[in-house]
Amino acid sequence: MKLEKILYVVLSSFVIITFVLFNFIFSPLSSNKENESGAKQIFLADNISSALRKVIDNFNAKYKGQIEVKTIDLPFEKFSTNERKELLARYLRNKSERIDIFAVDHIWVPRFAKWGKPLDQYFSLKEKNELLPYAFNTCKYDNKLIAIPLYIDIALMYYRDDLLAQLPNYKQNKKLLESSITWEDFIKIGNSFKNKKNYYSFEADDYEGLICAFLELVESNNAEILKNGKIELTKPEIEKSLQLLVDIVNKYQISPPEVVTYKETQAYNNFINENGLFLRGWPGFEHGELIRMTKNKNIIQNVKKIPVPHFDGNKQASIFGGWNLMISKFSDKTSESITFIKYLMSEESQKILFEEGGYLPIINKLYYDENYVNVNPDLKFYFDLFKTGVNRPAFENYSYISDIISYYANLAIKNQISVDEALSKAENIINSKNILIK
Repeated sequence: MKLEKILYVVLSSFVIITFVLFNFIFSPLSSNKENESGAKQIFLADNISSALRKVIDNFNAKYKGQIEVKTIDLPFEKFSTNERKELLARYLRNKSERIDIFAVDHIWVPRFAKWGKPLDQYFSLKEKNELLPYAFNTCKYDNKLIAIPLYIDIALMYYRDDLLAQLPNYKQNKKLLESSITWEDFIKIGNSFKNKKNYYSFEADDYEGLICAFLELVESNNAEILKNGKIELTKPEIEKSLQLLVDIVNKYQISPPEVVTYKETQAYNNFINENGLFLRGWPGFEHGELIRMTKNKNIIQNVKKIPVPHFDGNKQASIFGGWNLMISKFSDKTSESITFIKYLMSEESQKILFEEGGYLPIINKLYYDENYVNVNPDLKFYFDLFKTGVNRPAFENYSYISDIISYYANLAIKNQISVDEALSKAENIINSKNILIK
């Protein structure tokens, strides 16, 4: 009886907190969407970084008295990607006009398509061709343009060059790393690292970050999880992919056992605070968390980036990430929203987002501008890395599939069930369309 009461209290509290957050976050002070100067207000829901804030301020100054962008901030520090997804979905179901533009993880585009306005008619062929194809291709659903990219992401590996230099065969190892090292050689290097359990930090919590790491390995193994309309997870190549994540933690013990609770922030923290050698991360780490988490200039200066490892004899594969912008189908400020989105696509805005926020540009021009690339050599590294990029499968029910796979993959890494059992259970639940009760 006591347990039932505790569960009731916990569930009731969760519902109340969610309701309060939901109404607080998505309740702009102004509901008539017009400020005192007569400018039409449009509301943007996104993680409002300092770089994005600068672009918004520039836009508001340029269009003063005409259009004003107001923000609904959903910071990554407070909301996981899954939490942002559910908050947005719940809000849009209410068919309110309060949000005009909202940012979505590019893999959510199929799910949110029913709440977004088709955008083909607002963008010329020239404007579309200016967009980086890797990013632009994630904006389409059912042969319609339903979103516009804000920035693109791609998974990579960071390492501490000063710590690598303390190990045997430094020059040889560095050469292997820079040309894309195999997982087999990566593990061998780990065995010579004194701080062995903190050799490699990665995200293995039950959430989307684990799915990215897992699907990256599946792609490197030339495997697919979908065949003839059904999910197929019980294949040798897919089993090998999950087994590697399990073995990294339990057999080779080159990652801390706590990685099963790590999202990006925790993985980044471990890498910095425990003097880890390698970290699986995203481009924003260098411009954001690395600088915020440490004032140690030696650490900052010695953090280098390389492609993620790959299986011996197989291809390189790095998972694409990124965020796209959609216009709510319930918005009555479509013209103003399009004007703002086109401003975000401009060279001026893209340079600010990249130089001050670390957001990888979504316009081709910056990657082909030799003078700009010479000043910003990271662009060449990323442009080359894009060639190995792979996307997560664009299913309308992707979130359902991802939630189930991540749950069982996390249990396997915890050593609570075998790899075979994890993949078999996930496959059966998905294909039978059952509800997962965690």
